[in-house]
Amino acid sequence: MALIVQKYGGSSVADTDSIKRVAKRIIDTKRKGNKVAVVVSAMGDTTDDLIDQALSIDGNPPEREMDMLMTAGERISMSLLAMAIHAAGDRAHSFTGQQAGFLTDARYGAAHIKAVRPDRVKQALSMGDVAIVAGFQGINEDGDPTTLGRGGSDTSAVALAVALGADICEIYTDVDGVFTADPRIVPTARRIPHIDYDSILEMASCGSKVLALRCVEYAQRFKMPLHVRSSFSHRPGTLIVPEGVDPRTLPNID
Repeated sequence: MALIVQKYGGSSVADTDSIKRVAKRIIDTKRKGNKVAVVVSAMGDTTDDLIDQALSIDGNPPEREMDMLMTAGERISMSLLAMAIHAAGDRAHSFTGQQAGFLTDARYGAAHIKAVRPDRVKQALSMGDVAIVAGFQGINEDGDPTTLGRGGSDTSAVALAVALGADICEIYTDVDGVFTADPRIVPTARRIPHIDYDSILEMASCGSKVLALRCVEYAQRFKMPLHVRSSFSHRPGTLIVPEGVDPRTLPNID
């Protein structure tokens, strides 16, 4: 039995129909005999909408209150996804970043993860439930919510996978993996089946938006295999694996 962490971005959970589709995919993964923990982003443009609302009220809002507000989007996604899994006949339990044990420094808006203690997530998995965690957020030593900055849900997913000792971390997006160029702009762009950490780090540092830089750095440091794939298809994506690991031995890659 493999333990898989799946991360779904905002485009994958943009509306209720999308959330239902994601719920089915999660259940299918679980029914193959896997334990599944999930990290979700806010739905669609929710985060941008919240920022716009905040700035329409206060042109220079307090950083603490902005982080308090920013954590709301992922909480909506996690609870709706848990409901969708329940409606589809399975069990799920949702957790905020705090409840999932994400401890950060006090840098509002761009916090760094200091530790992940996912005791409640482990308990849910041991009961056979899908554990759903709100990405992009944690809690500082004062007990205040913090956010990890843009791309923070990717980092949340990798950090959770490492803390749980997962076999792989799957990053679901709206494209079929990592390409030689943006396939939405360059029709002849080719998918890269396998890539090493250093190459994807270089791509991220040069502005590629497929994966957040901190996410890849975290994965490389702890040798966590990544699978970047689309939530809108079942085609294989791009595997990012440590040196010496045969990609064919990883779970749920077909």
